[in-house]
Order: sequence, then structure tokens, then C-alpha cells
Amino acid sequence: MNALPIIIGALCVMAIAYRYYSAFIAARVLALDDSRPVPSQTMYDGHNYYPTNKWVLFGHHFAAISGAGPLIGPVLAAQFGFLPGLLWLVIGVCLGGAVHDFMILAGSIRRKGKSLAEMARTEISPLSGLVAGIAILFIVVIALAGLGLEVVNALAESPWGTFTVGFTIPLALFMGLYMYRFRKGKIVEASLIGVVGLLAAVYLGGRVADSSLANTFTLSRNALIILMAFYGFIASVLPVWMLLCPRDYLSSYLKIGTIAFLIIGVILVHPNLNMPALTPFTAGGGPVIPGKLYPFVFITIACGAISGFHALISSGTTPKMIAKETDARMIGYGSMLMEGIVGVVALIAATSLFPGDYFAINTAQKTDAQKAAYVRMVDEHSAQGFNLQPREIDRLEQESGEKNLRGRTGGAVTLALGIAKIFDGIPGLRGLMKYWYHFAIMFEALFILTTIDTGTRVARFLVGEFGGRFYRKLEEPNWLPGSVVTSALVVTAWAAFIWSGSISTIWPMFGIANQLLAAVALCVATTILINSGKAKYAWVTLIPLSFVATTTLVAGWESITDIFWPLSQKPETAWQGYINTCLTATIMVAAVIILADSIRRWFGIGRRPESIVELAEVGISG
Repeated sequence: MNALPIIIGALCVMAIAYRYYSAFIAARVLALDDSRPVPSQTMYDGHNYYPTNKWVLFGHHFAAISGAGPLIGPVLAAQFGFLPGLLWLVIGVCLGGAVHDFMILAGSIRRKGKSLAEMARTEISPLSGLVAGIAILFIVVIALAGLGLEVVNALAESPWGTFTVGFTIPLALFMGLYMYRFRKGKIVEASLIGVVGLLAAVYLGGRVADSSLANTFTLSRNALIILMAFYGFIASVLPVWMLLCPRDYLSSYLKIGTIAFLIIGVILVHPNLNMPALTPFTAGGGPVIPGKLYPFVFITIACGAISGFHALISSGTTPKMIAKETDARMIGYGSMLMEGIVGVVALIAATSLFPGDYFAINTAQKTDAQKAAYVRMVDEHSAQGFNLQPREIDRLEQESGEKNLRGRTGGAVTLALGIAKIFDGIPGLRGLMKYWYHFAIMFEALFILTTIDTGTRVARFLVGEFGGRFYRKLEEPNWLPGSVVTSALVVTAWAAFIWSGSISTIWPMFGIANQLLAAVALCVATTILINSGKAKYAWVTLIPLSFVATTTLVAGWESITDIFWPLSQKPETAWQGYINTCLTATIMVAAVIILADSIRRWFGIGRRPESIVELAEVGISG
């Protein structure tokens, strides 16, 4: 199958969805109105509530939501073939993910930038608010651990990537001061400085990697975890305009620029997808994802189609900075479509590799037993007609400069090779495979790291809201001691999880937690519509809710019984197995409670939520 009709078809479908479906939601379902005041105006504090240019905020929001999911998920799901992941990405993002993000963003804007847990409390019931708060704290730690693990895997022993990513931090600080202090409002000037600085960082990273400074920037796994935790803490405590927003805005140039270049590259090179539409592993037993296509493809591609983590951003930093209501359409629905495109491009890059090379890279081969199992798998499937003999891996090792590509599980290396192959095939850019590969590694790390800083800040708000029930001052986002304590708690939690985990144990749990959080967010969005007298439009959120909730609960049950609990029966993985089983079960129970409580609210059983009394004030009923 050639990639050209796939990329053009996906772009056309998403463009139509934005033009018509998002316009319908904005005009009829939400009735966006710029005459309504927004939190950045009514609660302005210069620290967290800050009116922001829509293009800068689009960059921040897109950078914050686009983490490992749309990059790594499609790569891992390629085990099942290119067709399942492609359909889920295109259909899911238009009818599910973008709707989810848009609805939660608009709901939070009209509720003073309140978090998802707080909206669950006021829209559904105090019980749902409490359960959602606890579940979200579990989920955000798991999500940040899963995302952070990919940064560690991408940057470990990579001086080029480490230098370039590190350089963006002081560059973003300078941009923030330039836009908001030195030359206030001069966004174009700051953008030009940022872009030039970013290109310089990429170039200098390559020079550093070939110099005597390479050892200084070649960091171990544990050193990267410590440094990443320190950065997450600082980004969470500093004012949003100083580091977080300009860094995400700066990163968005590299993210969007690289994706645009990749789309152009796919159109020019139009590579063949060497992975078949469906592989024999759809029935289960694959080396990357042991479960069957259903339900595991839908939790493996945790982002790109729909992501509950986005609800934390859409009810966290972004609604506090949006300048007017109508900006929510581009920032909420549009950013998610952009992430869907990222997922499609990542899938194309991964499936352009030959199956034998893909599975050689993504099958664990550290121990003798793993190597023997890999050889048996190759022989068995090759004999049955699915050729898993490596074809290009030796050449890829030589041209990429990597000593060994076999057994490099996790998806990051696979994606980098796929991207490098596409770039290397563009006329006039051939022969630079080594540089494209390391650029792709750096791109992945930067892509993911911008989610870490925003996610940590959002989690800090959640901990503060929850802790405020016991000590009122913690609810104040600008109270410095509270910011320090809550940020430290969040950072310590996800860093400890990365320290002890691996992609094989964290990623399945991340996918389940993430999708169950999406179900919780859709419950809240549906309840908002019903409470506001717009029940006739509830199908907009009920359709994706029905699919995501049922599919993810099935995936959670199968993960516990087939993956996590068996881990607990082995002495070497017992602790990890018990932790994953308990956390996954806790999140599933919380999601079921919120779903049941939401259904009770939809049918008007019990006391009306307090938000009904406030509808006249927020004007959501239109």
C-alpha cells in the first residue's frame, strides 16, 4: 500500500471535520460568545490567569497535549498492521478526541477555569467530584511516568538530544522575558529569536556530539530522571508566562514544523507501507502487545485519537489564559486534529519499515531466553508466509550510526528510523541518515518533555484543590509555599514510578488510565449539556463515551488477568505486578462509580447539582 493516498485522505477528512463539525459544536452545542467574560479577564493575576494571544496559546496547548501518545502509540500498534491504527486515528480524532478536548475547554472557561474534578463535583455530585479527584491524581502520575519514561529512553546516552533539549530552557526564559517584560507584546520579534535559537540548538547539538563535550552531555538513565524531575518542579512553580508558555510555544515551532516537513516528505517520497493491513498478531500473542487487536489497539494508541490527559490541560492551564470564547474552537478542536495528524504520520513512518526489521527492533532480546524466543517467532511466522526475516537492519545500523538496533523496544528508536528513512528519501537530502536519525530522537524527546512541564503544573493545581479541603491556603495557586509543596509531591511521585518501571509495564497501564480518564471527562461534558438544557445535543459526547468506556473497561480487565496479575506471581516482578493491578483496578472502579453517578444525574434521580443554580450566571444554556 502506498502512503500517498493515506496521508491525503486523512488530511481531507480532518479538514472537513474542522470546517463543519467543529463549527456545528461551536455555534449550536456550545453557542460560543465573545461578549462573555473569560477567567483570564475576570480573575487576572499575572501569574496563572493571563490573557494570551491565540496563536501563542495554540502553540502552548498543542505542545502540552502532544506527548508520547501520538508518536509511540501508533508505532507499537503497528504490530497489528497499518489499517486498525489508521481507522482509529482518523475516526477517533474527529468524533471523539477533538470533541472531548473542545467540550472540556469550553466548560472550564465558563466555570472560572476550574479543574475536571471540580466540574465533576458541581455538575454531577460531590461523590463524583471526590472520586474523580482521587482517580485523576492516580492517572496523572501514571501518565507523567509513561511520558517521562519515553524522554529518558530517547535521551539516554544521546549528547545531541540532551544538549538541544537543555538549550531550549534558557532560550524559552529569554523569550518569556522578551515578550512580557523587555518588549511587551512583540510576539513576532520573540518568535523570530526563538526559531533562530532553536535551529542553532539543533545545529550545535550535532557539533557537541562530535566534540570533547560529548561526555558532559552523555547522561545515564538515572541522571536524566533527576534532571527531568528538577525541571518539572521549576516549570511548575515559576509564573506561567516566564517559562511554561514560551517554552511550549517555542517547542510548537519544532513540532509543527517537523510534522509539516514530514507530511511534505511523505507526499514527495510516497513510501510503500511494507507492513500489511492486518498481521497474524491481530489474534493475540504478539511480541510488542501480547493482547488481541480488540481492545488493545484502542488503548495502545492512547493519544492521537482520544486522550483523557488532554482534559487536564483543557481544564488546567489553557482556560486560565484564553482571551475570548471563540478561540476555544481553534485551540480545543484544532489542536487535537493536529495531534491526530501526528499519529497518522508516525504510523506511516513505522509501517514503512519491513516487518522483519520492525519486529527485530521491537522484540526484547537482552537475555539468551529472549533471543531464543525471538528466533522461534521469526522461523514459525516466516514458515507460515509472514516473512519476519530482517532485510535492512544492518544497513540501518550503519547509516544511522547506532551500534545495535536489535531489541530497542519502546517505539522511540523505530519511529526515529522511520522518520529518518522518509527524510533521507527526499531528493537533495539523501546521504544524511545519521543526522536525520539523531534529529528525530531529539524531536521525540522535545515533543514529549513539553507535556511533562504542563502536566506537572496541572497536577499541582489538582493536589492544591484536593488539599484545600483540609488546609484552605493550598487552594490558592499563587501561594508560594503551597506551590512548592504540591509541585514537589507530584514530581516525586512520577519520578519514582519511572525509576522503578519499564515500558512493558507502564505503557499498558498508561493507556488504560488515560482512556478511562477520557470516559470520565465525557461523562462530565454530557452532564453539562443535559444540565444546561441541551440534552438534544448529548449524542455529540454520548457516542464517543459509549465506545471508549466499554472498550477500555474490557482492556483493563484483560490487562489485569493476562498481564499484571501474572507479573505479581513472579518474585522478580511481584512488586510491579501488585502495583499495576491495584492502580488499574482502582481507576476502573472510580470510572464505573462516576459513570453510574452520571447516569443517575441524567435521569434526574436525586438532588440537583449546584451548577444548575449558576446557569443564569454563566449563560451556558445559550
